[in-house]
Amino acid sequence: RFMARAYYVLARIFALGFGFALGFVLPWLIYLDQIVKDRFDLSQPAVPSRVYARPLVLKLEESLDAAQLKSELTLLRYLEQGGAQLPGSYSQAGARFVLHTRAFAFDDRAQPPRRIVLQLQGGKISSITDADRSTALASWRLDPLRIATLLGSDGTERLPTPIEQMPTLLVTGLQAVEDRNFKSHVGIDPVGLLRAMWTNIRRGRLSQGGSTLTQQLVKNTLLSNERSVQRKLKEMGLALMLERRFDKKTILEAYLNRVVLGQSGGQAVQGFPAASEFYFGRPLEDLETQEIALLIGLLKAPSSYEPRSKATAATNRRNVVLSLFLETGLINAAGYEQARQQALNVIAKPLAARDRYPAFLQLVREQLRKSFPSDVLNSQGLTVLTTLDPIAQEAAEKSLVDTLSGLDQAGNLQGAVILSDNQTSEVLALVGARDPRGSQFNHALDARRPVGSLLKPFVYLLALSQPEQFSLGSLLSDEPLSVALSGGRTWKPQNYDRRSHGSVALIDALSKSYNLAAARLGVSLGVDRLALLLTSLGVETKTPAQPSLILGGSEFSPLEVTQLYQALANGGRVAPLSGVRAVLDRDGRALRRYPPQSMQQPDADAIKLVSFALNETTRSGTAATLSRQVKIDVAGKTGTSNDQRDSWYAGYTGSHLGVVWIGHGNNRETGLTGASGALRVWSTLFKALPSQPLRFELPSYTRWVPFDVGQGCESLRFLPVLSATEPANSRSCMGYLTAP
Repeated sequence: RFMARAYYVLARIFALGFGFALGFVLPWLIYLDQIVKDRFDLSQPAVPSRVYARPLVLKLEESLDAAQLKSELTLLRYLEQGGAQLPGSYSQAGARFVLHTRAFAFDDRAQPPRRIVLQLQGGKISSITDADRSTALASWRLDPLRIATLLGSDGTERLPTPIEQMPTLLVTGLQAVEDRNFKSHVGIDPVGLLRAMWTNIRRGRLSQGGSTLTQQLVKNTLLSNERSVQRKLKEMGLALMLERRFDKKTILEAYLNRVVLGQSGGQAVQGFPAASEFYFGRPLEDLETQEIALLIGLLKAPSSYEPRSKATAATNRRNVVLSLFLETGLINAAGYEQARQQALNVIAKPLAARDRYPAFLQLVREQLRKSFPSDVLNSQGLTVLTTLDPIAQEAAEKSLVDTLSGLDQAGNLQGAVILSDNQTSEVLALVGARDPRGSQFNHALDARRPVGSLLKPFVYLLALSQPEQFSLGSLLSDEPLSVALSGGRTWKPQNYDRRSHGSVALIDALSKSYNLAAARLGVSLGVDRLALLLTSLGVETKTPAQPSLILGGSEFSPLEVTQLYQALANGGRVAPLSGVRAVLDRDGRALRRYPPQSMQQPDADAIKLVSFALNETTRSGTAATLSRQVKIDVAGKTGTSNDQRDSWYAGYTGSHLGVVWIGHGNNRETGLTGASGALRVWSTLFKALPSQPLRFELPSYTRWVPFDVGQGCESLRFLPVLSATEPANSRSCMGYLTAP
């Protein structure tokens, strides 16, 4: 009877257990399995596109000094390290540098990491040598600075990588530290859980959780941060279902690519590949033993072991991981001791990539939008190679901020700076506001303001394109004029000094920026012709052409002014400004290149004469202070709008064009002329910028003719003339020179 009773009780227990499993556990597991099926997405996550500056190209005989090179290496987060053994490091002995460049996929080829020896002499590169092969190199490129990340809607920095491309020590070391039974358990590890419980009891505190890698993956992807028994049970059930649906390799690869290992501003750094670049500035495959150990150590608590702010804690945690590597046979005793002695060697924390150079990034986005939809840019892991020169950008920002601080202690003045390459029309630097990273408005692209005298060179270009009628020595009337407009209105321009200057040479009318002479000339040539010329140079006037256009009464943005002056700066080749060089896919294949383009050609010979006159502007005209500040030949033009609301300067050397605008956001008066405001920013920038002197390559048939420019032939001016005969409206002194 006792045995019968026992069998009866056991049968009841079994029936109740079976009923419980059938009625609750089984539906619960089916429910969890559906969650895994619906929400655990192993498809390719949105991968941000990465935007890079131009690479510094090291060429023999190229201008470069030690200070410039060190500035570039600092921006690139290169570590100064004896022997430069790691990619992303360098050593220096006087003018001799050993650089260990990082690997980078350019649009023409992938460049491997390489140790090179760079010798500088006399401000130039005298030799480039492969340090390991002892062979001479003609050139080499530094890996470029990442200046932006085009993040998707989740704001996460990630770089998904197949597990086969990850270091073996990372894959095996992760399991040794976090889940030694990963290969054999079914998602939960009872042995590991009991071991963790026993450790916690012995230590008298909660120091181990016993979660498997599968559970951690579930926690990071499918659950909230709530801490409760119910949540833990759900985590364990989901882990079982995840292992039922996916193989171990798939789960481990997902974990390696999805675990959060840090924070950069407001964006999460997700996955070991992204963390490797965030902390070391190098890809995973280039990491050493102690660096892999540091990343694995961060899993326990990224904020508690943040290596930049908590170096001691991070070092101790890294060494614990190294001891586990030794314990499990992943490294030997010698390797363990060597790794323990190494410094953390993390790079300085990079500025959140989305916050670096936002004004330039707007230009890049606008150019890319013509070829790529926004969702492709933000999710396909593209590489965008741009034209930005980070050293020039830093100099442009500093010149604007420092100058405005000296002009305006209250902080109300705003400004913009654009720097471009004369020959390629590439934008090298773009500053959109006084606070380059904090402003919400990009004055360089979006602020349209009257440009004052900046359009005068194009009036004179129209004239000089008719060499039979006009030359630099042509005499123009600088007397008052009145032009009838529609609606009974009258246009009566005045000179800045409120005086007329009689008969003046064309070169002086331009260099001294006489309004009346320019107005008379522009009206005689035709305002519509001026508007058509501006359009041919790449900028359309937004309103019907009025005589006030001659003196810059129409509104243009600094970018549009740069586009206009680009044709003057490069000697006549009209090309659209560009901020992008190429776009590559995730595998490094070029999807699109943006080579320099040429549009129609204006009169190149006449442009050279205009540049000759604009060089005179910097010697004796409205920008005369430049000849004392910038020690090379330059050309340029000041611009001041009515009531001194806008201060402009556009100037160029043999290699660079710079445009500066200063004004108030609410269009109040600044009290500044082009010379007292924008010119000061320009000169500060170009004193810091390595630039070539202006080149005057006049055509071979140019004649140098002595002119009477208003003081009689006793005071001669030799000026270049393109025609066989002097225009009738000039007074040549050729006879005076040949008279006995």
